Amino acid sequence: MVELAAQNPVPHAVPHAVGVDIGGTKIAAGVVDHRGEILVQTRRETPASHPSAIADAVADAVAELRTTHVFGPVGVAAAGFVDAARRQVVFAPNLAWRDEPLADHLEARIDAPVVVENDANAAAWAEYRFGGGLDEHGNAVDDLVMLTLGTGLGGGIVTGGVLQRGANGAAAELGHVRAVPGGRACGCGNSGCWEQYVAGNALVRDARDLLLSGDPGGAPLLAAVGGDPEAVTGPVVTRLAQAGDPGCARLLADVGRWLGEAVASFVAVLDPEVVVIGGGVSSAGDLLLGPARVSLAANLPGRTHREPPPLRTATKGNDAGIIGAADLARV
Repeated sequence: MVELAAQNPVPHAVPHAVGVDIGGTKIAAGVVDHRGEILVQTRRETPASHPSAIADAVADAVAELRTTHVFGPVGVAAAGFVDAARRQVVFAPNLAWRDEPLADHLEARIDAPVVVENDANAAAWAEYRFGGGLDEHGNAVDDLVMLTLGTGLGGGIVTGGVLQRGANGAAAELGHVRAVPGGRACGCGNSGCWEQYVAGNALVRDARDLLLSGDPGGAPLLAAVGGDPEAVTGPVVTRLAQAGDPGCARLLADVGRWLGEAVASFVAVLDPEVVVIGGGVSSAGDLLLGPARVSLAANLPGRTHREPPPLRTATKGNDAGIIGAADLARV
């Protein structure tokens, strides 16, 4: 296990670092200071089917940042399995990376040390150091779990101030813990994973099922998507729920109930001080987290003798990958 310092670095002793967040459609890169503030940011399109072109695009973004700022290491957040040495992307579901020596390829192009990290881990580290993981005095808690509810369900774990990566760098794949034996098929090859019940894809699937069932409760949503269930998106459901539509509110509440059950299971194993919820679905706020808190309290092991950890909304948003990757490279 790689241990990472939990303390804030001494400002004058630590250079700025660059964080790069590589997604399926865009590459976002920024210069980050010791406080987790992004000083300048740039973007490139992701040439997803060409590994060497991805490295070229990252190098081009870093070169642009170098024209205005001096910085040291470069941290890269990538969606996929990253090896224990934080050098290689073993597998990325949405990019053409299979055993890709990404750090080597980037270091040959940008003349700076490179650290590669899973994107959910990077986001969790950003929240732990600078966001939802801070207590009322601005100090990082010792133990945190983060769940990112995007298209799928990502996870990150900090225990005792250490980011948990596992023996092979593939720890904290919380979305692929199996919740329902024989349940819904998952892209990981198993079935019944939490991701199939607690994520944007689950919300959209349930919304489309509601419309196809002919339930009159789906009428406002059906009208909003022009009568086409395939046009349903998570933001549309959230917007209608926030506007008072009870059918969409129930859809979010169902995801929230599953979320609370998932958190209760993770609490049983990890006993975190705080659980941070990020990703696009978290924008629903209490429409999601209210039912999740009720479900967590109802399913918490030993609930009559302990308090559930607080569920907090992530504060770093889409910048979390950049901030976390840069800080991990620095420490």
